[in-house]
Amino acid sequence: MEKTHDQVGSEYHHGQRRDVFFISEARLNKYTFICALLASSTSILLGYDIGVMSGAALYIKENLKITSIQEEVLVGTLNVFSLVGSLLSGRTSDYIGRRYTIVLAAATFLIGALLMGLAPSFPFLMAGRIIAGIGVGYSLMIAPVYTAELSPSMSRGFLTSLPEVCITFGILLGYIINYALSSLPQHINWRLMLGLAAIPAIVIGLGVLAMPESPRWLAMQGRVNQAREVLIKTSNTLEEAESRLENITKAASVLVPNTAASPASAHESHWSGEGVWKELLLRPSRPIKRMLIAAIGINFFMQASGNDAVIYYSPEVFKAAGIHSKKQLFGVNVIMGLSKTSFVMFSAFYLDRFGRRPLLLVGSVGMAISLAGLGLGSKFLEQSESKPVWAIVLCILAVCADVSFFSIGLGPITWVYSSEIFPMRLRAQGSSLAISVNRLVSGVVSMTFLTISKKITFGGMFFVLAGIMVLGTMFFYALLPETKGKSLEEMEALFENKARKMDSRGRDMEVV
Repeated sequence: MEKTHDQVGSEYHHGQRRDVFFISEARLNKYTFICALLASSTSILLGYDIGVMSGAALYIKENLKITSIQEEVLVGTLNVFSLVGSLLSGRTSDYIGRRYTIVLAAATFLIGALLMGLAPSFPFLMAGRIIAGIGVGYSLMIAPVYTAELSPSMSRGFLTSLPEVCITFGILLGYIINYALSSLPQHINWRLMLGLAAIPAIVIGLGVLAMPESPRWLAMQGRVNQAREVLIKTSNTLEEAESRLENITKAASVLVPNTAASPASAHESHWSGEGVWKELLLRPSRPIKRMLIAAIGINFFMQASGNDAVIYYSPEVFKAAGIHSKKQLFGVNVIMGLSKTSFVMFSAFYLDRFGRRPLLLVGSVGMAISLAGLGLGSKFLEQSESKPVWAIVLCILAVCADVSFFSIGLGPITWVYSSEIFPMRLRAQGSSLAISVNRLVSGVVSMTFLTISKKITFGGMFFVLAGIMVLGTMFFYALLPETKGKSLEEMEALFENKARKMDSRGRDMEVV
């Protein structure tokens, strides 16, 4: 097998045994892939809701006679209450384990989907959105954390980006369902659109029961023999499994004192996440502070970019651009969904080859340019009565480019970065804190997008979002180091209080 530059560098630094470990890691383990895909499939639920709600909202508004403000509240409620699920998910997963938290996420969303599909009135529909939102919050945190803890370092980028792939697939599925059901009677179609989300929730909940528990969570419980069994299944060689187990148990013994470092002497500790919030927020070390800033920052800019709102309200944007047929509106959405899906697959396959930083920076710059183009096209259409075709085409292309660049960078990399940079003991609750910021900002943007756009026009709103992405690009360049090829146990050293000179790909060249 031909070795890459990054592999050779790590082999020289870590020694011959590490050399063998890296080469074996580079081959994707099929069992690991299936488990990661099953866990990540919970994210289909959020994607489906984003996609299907963009069309269902049009029919709900007409059928239930709700105002634009009520429409914003309806759309944004799921995101706001997913904040609750995100905050609860960290401690929950530390207490009952990663696997059963995934089951809990699917079950909660199932109840919400059934309530939405059967809703006879607006308050009933809101109740369903609230419950579904809590389920979404659980799934957004636990899927990438579980996958990161299960994955070898050389394939972690690909596997941990699968939640975004599933979100994107869910969005595309929602667009297709919108298009397919748009000709049904108005009082039936939106209920079917929302209620059909119950089917994947049932499948996911049952499928997850066949998955193993996270080996790192098992190690923190002192259940090292069970962790070894999982690692043997998720590694390509026995030597690789033993090497990973040694690193994990050493880290667990430092982070959770009741856990023995030696597998032979390990005993169950029943640790359930005590004291983590104090360590994160009241007494964080310098590396932990940097991790928090990086994780919260990338989650903030992911949603401040307005991507969710652009998708939710794209029919409203295109109606303002002069496209009024619902079939045409949903057709444009399908094109946008196909574009988004294609690019997220590209990012997933190349994350472990190119690294996090290059794709993140390319995606952020591309989003800034696309949003500026969308603002320009929207401004021209707002001031023109004739609605020229070229301006409509520019808006469609700019929206497709915006969601595509999001799918290259911020979309998948936010989940990867949030789940991989925290130490083992802090990972679940640190990720839940960062993703709670993600959900809060998403809810605020979704619930204010139409109101602000009416004040400053859609064109003005897109120019504001372009400016936010310029700030985001500078933040990513300055504060997010490259994590490609690093084991989860090496992350703290990466964020140590040292001045580093980095090359264009974010790799350390010199430590001062």
